Amino acid sequence: MDIAAGSVVNAFSRREAVSIDHLPNLVVNLLGSLAITSESLAVDLPASRKTRALIAYLLLADRPQRREHLCDLLWDEGPDDPRGALRWSLSKLRPVMDRDRRRLIADRETVVIDREGIVVDIHDAQRALETEPPVAADLLAALVALREPLLAGLDMPRHERFAIWLAAERAAAERLRRSLLHRLVVSIALSPEDRLPWAREWLDADPFNTDAAVHLQETLRQLGRQDDAKVAKRSFADAVSEAGLPPPPSTQEAARELAIPVLPAHDMLQRQKIQFCKAADGVRLAYACVGEGPPLVKAANWLNHLELDWDAPIWAPLFQELARDHMFVRYDARGNGMSEACVADINFDAFVSDLEAVVDAAGIDRFPLLGLSQGCAVAIAYAVRHPERVSHLILWGGYAAGWRINATPDVIEEREAIITLVRQGWGRTDAAYRQVVTATFMPSATAEELDWFNIFQRQTVHAENAARYLEVFANIDVRAILKDVQAPTLVMHARGDRRIPLATGGELAAEIPGAEFVTLDSDNHLLLGREPASLAFVAHVRHFLSVPLRVG
Repeated sequence: MDIAAGSVVNAFSRREAVSIDHLPNLVVNLLGSLAITSESLAVDLPASRKTRALIAYLLLADRPQRREHLCDLLWDEGPDDPRGALRWSLSKLRPVMDRDRRRLIADRETVVIDREGIVVDIHDAQRALETEPPVAADLLAALVALREPLLAGLDMPRHERFAIWLAAERAAAERLRRSLLHRLVVSIALSPEDRLPWAREWLDADPFNTDAAVHLQETLRQLGRQDDAKVAKRSFADAVSEAGLPPPPSTQEAARELAIPVLPAHDMLQRQKIQFCKAADGVRLAYACVGEGPPLVKAANWLNHLELDWDAPIWAPLFQELARDHMFVRYDARGNGMSEACVADINFDAFVSDLEAVVDAAGIDRFPLLGLSQGCAVAIAYAVRHPERVSHLILWGGYAAGWRINATPDVIEEREAIITLVRQGWGRTDAAYRQVVTATFMPSATAEELDWFNIFQRQTVHAENAARYLEVFANIDVRAILKDVQAPTLVMHARGDRRIPLATGGELAAEIPGAEFVTLDSDNHLLLGREPASLAFVAHVRHFLSVPLRVG
């Protein structure tokens, strides 16, 4: 089948809605600027940005939303009467949605849009991915549409909850685009000429995907461009080497075996199973399991929120890659996220006990354990207490001793001042106080990513608990038990980490018997999902867990 990309038109506007007897009454474009058409005529949208944002949110949520939640989402810092502002926006929304019948359904408690007879471009793109057998025209139309940013022009950074939601939806749209590129190139019988631009776009979007690299090289060979294929192969190998990944395979069959699989859907959040258990002292802990396969448990770190962090623009791609191969188990530590906030004890022993409670509640016997930052010390303590349960230990950005253990007087004075600033200014709308903490976590983050993390921190934990966390981290000391770790251990660290220096990670690895030490090219203590080091991290984890354990 020969398909030229330039011949693709917007197939979404021609698709039938759920009812097969009628053409769609409304076509909604969320990719690019929000636009709605009815019977091929443009519908005038309200001038209010918040009202247009409300339309988009209700269409993407596709379930009843409580009025209080919508007020918090869009009117958190505005009018004295947010419910009145919501009512006003709903009055402007009704002429848009209720053109031929009632679609906007609102009662005293909830609001929802009935989507029957409505075609939404991002939903059609998802269906194009999931259709069996795949339809080439739909895949191409979806990819053309996804070149536009989701809800362009509807950014509202001062409204924290909406900004977090929009960033997460845009990240999901980008993951959907990568999945569509994979399916188009691999599953559709395109001519080499038509396949080439899509193969290039796939590798650009997923630069360490061996399968994408091999398909591009093979397409160039089919076009008789042998020299270009060699250049592409060499460029990919160089990029992989610079990222510290294992060398790429030499054959297409091996490449497919090693390729990172692409998720068929972006809404894994809807499939994560959140449950609650009790810690030893009765504190309620929230934990989540997502994905299938052997378990992989992540110790809690600064900071966590099971609902907000799964689609976070910063680390969600890393988490979702790990969940492709495993039943990925995460939890919110006491005092933050969805776990109980008002707790008497926030201390290191409680953190380790909480990990014990979560693992027992999840019914897991033996598993690899992942620790990030101060979560490394928690993971180490658990592994020493329960050597029969930890099959592998994976540590990123870790340290064995907090700054109070051996810091200079000047450093101690500075860190104590930061704790005071956090205690006094954490809950303020101005992010300046939280920025003191944020800046050293991700120095190469964009302004948008830093804004998201500042908002996330505020929503995850209140000021007093944030300060209590910092007090505990300052006093961590697991140096005496490092020699007792029995599990095979992989220690990884960013070369330019400004919060926990690279030398600290090296010292940690040197004291754990037989530990492997890997450095990655990043200056971020918390890896950004978009940076190459994040993909390298996942690749090293996969390789480490795939190596057979030696017995005896």
